[in-house]
Amino acid sequence: MSDKKMINLIIDGQKAAVLAGSTVMEAAEAIGIHIPRLCFHPKLSTAGACRVCVVEIDGQKNFPVSCATAAAEGMNVKTNTPAIREARRDIVELILDNHPRDCQICEKNEDCDLQKLANLFGIRDLRFDGERKRYATDFSSPSIMRDPEKCILCGKCVRVCSEIQGVNALSYSHRGFKSTVVPAYNMNIKDSVCIACGQCTLFCPTGALMERDYTEEVFKNLADPEKFCAVQIAPAVRVALGEGFGFAPGTDLTYEIVAALRILGFKAVFDTQFSADLTIIEEGHELIDRIKNKGKLPMFTSCSPGWIKYCEHFHPEFLPNLSTCKSPQQMMGALIKTYYAEKSGVPASKMYSVSIMPCTAKKFECSRDEMDSSGYRDVDVVLTTRELIRMIKQAGIKFNELKKGEFDDPLGESTGAAPIFGVTGGVMEAALRTAYEVITKKQLPAIELKAVRGLDGIREATVDIDGLKVNVAVVFSLSNVHKLLAEIKEGKRNYHFIEVMTCPGGCIGGGGQPYPQGMTDPLDHTLYNLRGAGLYSIDEKKALRKSHENPLITKIYKDFLKEPLGHLSHKLLHTHYHKRCPEGIPAEIREKNVNV
Repeated sequence: MSDKKMINLIIDGQKAAVLAGSTVMEAAEAIGIHIPRLCFHPKLSTAGACRVCVVEIDGQKNFPVSCATAAAEGMNVKTNTPAIREARRDIVELILDNHPRDCQICEKNEDCDLQKLANLFGIRDLRFDGERKRYATDFSSPSIMRDPEKCILCGKCVRVCSEIQGVNALSYSHRGFKSTVVPAYNMNIKDSVCIACGQCTLFCPTGALMERDYTEEVFKNLADPEKFCAVQIAPAVRVALGEGFGFAPGTDLTYEIVAALRILGFKAVFDTQFSADLTIIEEGHELIDRIKNKGKLPMFTSCSPGWIKYCEHFHPEFLPNLSTCKSPQQMMGALIKTYYAEKSGVPASKMYSVSIMPCTAKKFECSRDEMDSSGYRDVDVVLTTRELIRMIKQAGIKFNELKKGEFDDPLGESTGAAPIFGVTGGVMEAALRTAYEVITKKQLPAIELKAVRGLDGIREATVDIDGLKVNVAVVFSLSNVHKLLAEIKEGKRNYHFIEVMTCPGGCIGGGGQPYPQGMTDPLDHTLYNLRGAGLYSIDEKKALRKSHENPLITKIYKDFLKEPLGHLSHKLLHTHYHKRCPEGIPAEIREKNVNV
């Protein structure tokens, strides 16, 4: 029984009893009344910026915002009076007055919160016709597109970047009519400290922030008879893509996606889970080598490109701690244009390599200068889960009626350790499954290491590997990473191995995943739990559940790579990272914009 004080109030004639400190909006939700909103989000600080959630309260002259007004004993609240409906309609109309009228060609069409409110309030005509703001669209980043003309100043992007990710790449600039949301010094996104995670695109209610769309480029290459188009699919994509076609989150549609990709015209379809197994072999041996030979510890995973860019910007002192392993995406890209090119007889120069990822930062990763160890750009283009959904729909493919397809050999077979890469803690669990058996030469007593599972921001465990106590940690969201790194530097925490995922929940919550349908919270743990359960289910159904048991991994080392951490492995599968400007701002930009 809670010892917190309860208060009683009336909302639209209904009695409500809520904990003291609750807002009017929370009190209304508790009795089944949804108050429309644009700027509010339950996991972010309250802004009260949009004013859409206004209500009437007896005894108060003005219409207060329900998201920031504390519920009080005896309060009488009305959420649906003619005056309130008119006020909300006027507010939305005023926002629309300064908004581009291009809904039919906007990529956020039907997923736009502003559009949904306009329909909800029955707005069929715009009575206001004032001056419009005019801004150029920022296409500088390979990952994120920013269209300031569609920004409604709700501030969700500012708050998620600051409060969830701790990056602070965006902020308000100017005042009044000239107010806008921009990176520091009004620079473009590419030159800012933006880590390209794309969480802002999940929270943006309009199309002001979206992933860079490469679907037309991919369609063009698919139609080119001179190009051999190959594609790979990440683990988290297969349990989320179905949401775009009415399937429940977490539904495993791996082989239906393969079938759709073949219909789109891809000549080879590979599974990123194969290179996830390969990553574990390389990363596991790297960890063992560091522990045995007193290398730099703790070792951090390097599969999450947003985390890598964050480390380069804000914590370059930890760059030597990063695993030198490329991500599974980039390992696969290098193998497609070397190993597969050699086996298939297709020249690497004719190959066009596409990656389907839950992540916008992967677009940045494939464009890094270091990612060309095959002699060509290892991965030519990255599409998000959302982009692939659009391509399938545009091609008229009846996804719900597809028969299952099959991956191409020899880069299509994986163990159960691979799919769990897509959920926070999965990389750690997969690595420990292999590291334990490589070190001890014994069977792992318990295959499922549940100590590193879950959706707590920071989790830690100690694993006994034949008498060696290995301290590990799992962390997601970069605001949590910042806290962890600070405590490591202060000597408060001591680890051997740390898994870092940029996005909440890991790849299942990536910035390129489908917009939550019927959920107001992109960080809803129900959604993440469902997607994560889908990946764990794939793991459980696999006959082989440890990366070193994959027979095709054994074969690729025997026929091509020779040995983990060997010469060719280092050339193709490993990389290096570099310090970026601490402020993320080139000196010439700072000097040029000193008065901004």
